[in-house]
Amino acid sequence: MEWGFLLAGLGVGIMVGMTGVGGGSLMTPILIFGFGIQPAIAVGTDLLFAAVTKAGGIWAYWRHGVVHWRVVLRLAAGSLPATLLTLGFLSATGVHEGKHNDLITVALGIALILTSSALLLKNWLAGIMKARQGHPLVNYLYRLRQDEALKAPATVIIGALLGVMVTLSSVGAGALGAVVLLFLYPRMRGVEIVATDIAHAVPLTAVAGLGHSAVGTVDWSLLSYLLMGSLPGIYIGSHLGVRISDKILRPLLAIILLLVGIKCLL
Repeated sequence: MEWGFLLAGLGVGIMVGMTGVGGGSLMTPILIFGFGIQPAIAVGTDLLFAAVTKAGGIWAYWRHGVVHWRVVLRLAAGSLPATLLTLGFLSATGVHEGKHNDLITVALGIALILTSSALLLKNWLAGIMKARQGHPLVNYLYRLRQDEALKAPATVIIGALLGVMVTLSSVGAGALGAVVLLFLYPRMRGVEIVATDIAHAVPLTAVAGLGHSAVGTVDWSLLSYLLMGSLPGIYIGSHLGVRISDKILRPLLAIILLLVGIKCLL
């Protein structure tokens, strides 16, 4: 079993290194369906796995000055309180006793489907938005992107929704967060969106993971095996990624996540 966990960490690490996406989205379903880990423990363990594997990215991006810390604070103002409230609910209602396995599995399925949709439809939705300029709804959405008085509370609200989703499923801090930033902050460059998304994802997953640990839904031995496999995997994947087209990898990953998400809901 230990070798299985090491290989799972290695495989997910390679995918993350190649695409920048897939840590929580792949690891949690693998633990639940591949190894039969209790859903709450899979989520709690994967949250800390994500926090550790993404932490190095903050330092690298911070040194290059591409993190928008004001946006990170807005997202965190919504996500961290929502995370703590969700953890309080789970703890008070017996998550450590396996009472919310169905809720967590359904939340995981929804999060995976939303993540796969974000990966598959991002460019298509951007084209629709551009083509339908003048439509009342589209005009309002564009106004939301341009008006700071609307953008700031919208960012906090979306951060809160991400906090609930990530705490329940361990999925959403990466791809969904990036799509939100792309929509609300269209003037950000691609590297700034990735950097800001990671800078928010690390404290979010760390707080959620530590909260799960406090209520007894983190397997520290499992976490250590996953990390031992994933860290070299990320290194290998980062070198393979430059040789394989992103246009092939991301749609393939999105289709896998969509199928796994549907399985969670059935």
